[in-house]
Amino acid sequence: MPKKSEKLKKKIKEKPIVKSKKISPAEFEKKVIELAKKNLTSEKIGEELRKQNIHPKEFNKKISKILKENNNYINPDLKNVEAKLEKVKTQYEKNKKDKRAMREKDRIFAQLRKLKRYFKV
Repeated sequence: MPKKSEKLKKKIKEKPIVKSKKISPAEFEKKVIELAKKNLTSEKIGEELRKQNIHPKEFNKKISKILKENNNYINPDLKNVEAKLEKVKTQYEKNKKDKRAMREKDRIFAQLRKLKRYFKV
């Protein structure tokens, strides 16, 4: 009968080590700006770059700083809350008797107002 440790070793498969691509900082900035033109936030840009095996941690500049320098920065917190508010608004407009959607719309609107005040927008 095999030992427990042997069973665990069989279950846990080692992930192949994927080396990140070596690109220059200028190319990194170009990629970030290119992805920002697709209307992605800094979070999503980081995810997309990691899928392409380009790790943002290897570069000196943060993605958000690059976007701010090029006036492409969109605050991800505000964008996500605004998108959520739009979804709830459309739900409430379709179903006027949906009391939960009405309350949720008011709650999310208040949250958005607080965030705008915090970020001074």
